Amino acid sequence: MNRCLPHRLSLIFILAASTLATLPAQAQTTESKPAVRTFPAAALRGEIVVLAPPVITLDGKADRLTPGARIHGADNLLLMSGTLVNQTLVVNYLREGAGNVHEVWILNSEEVKLKRPNSKASWFSFGSSSTSTTP
Repeated sequence: MNRCLPHRLSLIFILAASTLATLPAQAQTTESKPAVRTFPAAALRGEIVVLAPPVITLDGKADRLTPGARIHGADNLLLMSGTLVNQTLVVNYLREGAGNVHEVWILNSEEVKLKRPNSKASWFSFGSSSTSTTP
């Protein structure tokens, strides 16, 4: 008893066509300049190479990813660590409590230009941010 089936199908086709017609215009605006994402204040900057997941090198030193590590691509989509083997990537990253790398953001060209104010700071620093000199 689908009496309105042809009417519904034509409505679906019209909506799909109007959606597809707007896609090229949106793609042109996002390709011109990549968006700059906001990162957590504790995120550090580094250079990562995935050797054999979960084994990585971070700034030339051996390190590991956590079992539930999330790797965000330059377009902010999640990537599997196995697809990044032997690629040198500039990233922002967070460590978890045991010290392993837990979250990674691969930086796009605009984000690489920005300097991290706390790139040398430790995630576990409990002291004040001001520097004091002792006489």
